[in-house]
Amino acid sequence: MSLKRRAAPVVQWALPYWTRGKAGRETPEDLFRVLYLGWLVAFCFKVLGASWDVSWHFKWLRDDLAPPHLLNSVGTAIALTLTIIHLYTGYGVDRTAQRLVGWGTAVFLIAVPLDLINHRVNGLDITSWSPSHMMLYIGTLLMVCGVIRGWFMGAPPGRMRTLVLGGLFVFLLENVWFPAQHQEYGVFGIAAWDKGRPEAEPILLQFAADQMGRAIDRPMVVKFSLPVPDQVYPLYAVAAAMIVLVVARAMTGRTFTATAVAASYVAYRTLIWPLLALADFPRSAVPAFLIAGALAIDLAFLIRIPVVRALVGSLAATVVVEETLVLQSKAYLTPPLVPPLTVAIGGVILVVLWLTAEWALTRYRLRAQVMEAVVSATASP
Repeated sequence: MSLKRRAAPVVQWALPYWTRGKAGRETPEDLFRVLYLGWLVAFCFKVLGASWDVSWHFKWLRDDLAPPHLLNSVGTAIALTLTIIHLYTGYGVDRTAQRLVGWGTAVFLIAVPLDLINHRVNGLDITSWSPSHMMLYIGTLLMVCGVIRGWFMGAPPGRMRTLVLGGLFVFLLENVWFPAQHQEYGVFGIAAWDKGRPEAEPILLQFAADQMGRAIDRPMVVKFSLPVPDQVYPLYAVAAAMIVLVVARAMTGRTFTATAVAASYVAYRTLIWPLLALADFPRSAVPAFLIAGALAIDLAFLIRIPVVRALVGSLAATVVVEETLVLQSKAYLTPPLVPPLTVAIGGVILVVLWLTAEWALTRYRLRAQVMEAVVSATASP
């Protein structure tokens, strides 16, 4: 009865807004805040579930109803509810943001049954880089990008706008970097085997060995722990992680935004690491070197000419990431190092992505300075 009394005012407040409308309709401030607070809560559940999930799969056999999956499902349910609201009412999003959120949610929901079928057909499939898993990341990527655009276009200028935008980019970086965690957990799994204290339960090791058709030995553990080429990790760090930080810096328009976003993600990984270890779940390497690459990006934004900024910034970020990754490997366990040529290829990809981002952000008016100018002009009599 108490629950009904508490829910009644919420329902009375929300019902008048449940009307069909086109994207971009004027959204009351209180509704706008509630919608995006909902997105922050949804992404928190998804990130916590995902962090536990990757560690879980290095210890136990897969289970569709495992606690990490259920935690992630809470976030997905909230995200689906918010997507339906955006699509039906048109509140809180423009047309582009609405499409990104809608398509992202659709891709994610399609990927879920495909992933279940994939596991039924192919067995364990622990690799983060499988097609069905990549569909989950891509769906979440589109979803988060839609939310970022919706907040960017609709939030009033101020400190809260910048903080929430930065937080959304932390979620975006977490999603983009998620598949690379396989290597970060994998090197710890191999190290634990070499010490004679494997982190994976015997049933998981036996299942993986049977699937590979071989005995439980070190080569099997290596293949289980590091199923993709070693070159993937540093190349992905330079190309994928750094471009997220470039866009974050450009869209917020605040000095050292890229560093703050990378540091926030690394801080989260550093905090979740001992919690998982205390619960006797596998540990992982933490990509602290991302902070150094982010700092190089922030400093590159002191250059005013976009083309020069992209070229100098890409070179600086590539060199800094490669050097700090080597340095971190000497002090702390990291995925296997590779020749500098691999990192250089990632740098070339970053140049292309950065130049494209410079053009797209200007073309679609997604720079912080442009948006602030539009808001100022609209507010002027």
